[in-house]
Amino acid sequence: MSSAKYKILVVDDEPDIVELIEYNLKREGYSVFTATNGQEAVSTARKINPDLIILDIMMPKMDGIEACRIMRSMPEFKNTFMVFLTARSEEYSEIAGFNVGADDYIAKPIKPRALISRINAILRRNSKGEETLENKVEIADLVIDRETFLVYKNDEKIVLAKKEFELLYLLASKPGKVYTRETILKSIWEDSVVVTNRTIDVHIRKLREKIGDDYVSTVKGVGYKFDA
Repeated sequence: MSSAKYKILVVDDEPDIVELIEYNLKREGYSVFTATNGQEAVSTARKINPDLIILDIMMPKMDGIEACRIMRSMPEFKNTFMVFLTARSEEYSEIAGFNVGADDYIAKPIKPRALISRINAILRRNSKGEETLENKVEIADLVIDRETFLVYKNDEKIVLAKKEFELLYLLASKPGKVYTRETILKSIWEDSVVVTNRTIDVHIRKLREKIGDDYVSTVKGVGYKFDA
């Protein structure tokens, strides 16, 4: 899908920020709509059905967290990408955002090139939540082959345990997306009653030992993501 076919709703009560984001997204070819608070965001989103919503945290009438929570409860927004704007010191806001269903966050002050790069990457994550499983994921200097359960780094073979491989494949299939520990548990270990968050941490540590520390990042208090 081309940029022009994507609709993005930008929600912030600061006109300068809205103008900056709107200008740069329109230059990229996106169709951009705006709102100034959470209530207006919910109302506008129901009218235009956007592909992605950028939400500020602190806003009058209704903050971004509550707006996201409300929209995530509506079937029509179940698979809409939602991204929060956060100040660098607002780690608690990032955690709260992920807990209500945010897909990502963008730190203020806004850097236009970084903003566009992040939005482009998010929208490449198979819009509308349709899941696809490719036999091979090639990203950075890694090749992850689901058919052989092997990983190649710079053409050198790396053998992983089955759960380590599944964990790496899950994270690498959507670079930049933050996976909560709960999501990882359900995806990799399904309904096993003996698995805990500590199990995930141990597998991440072993994964880093085998492929290097530069690929999987910890999002404190939330989970993990793959950095391309």
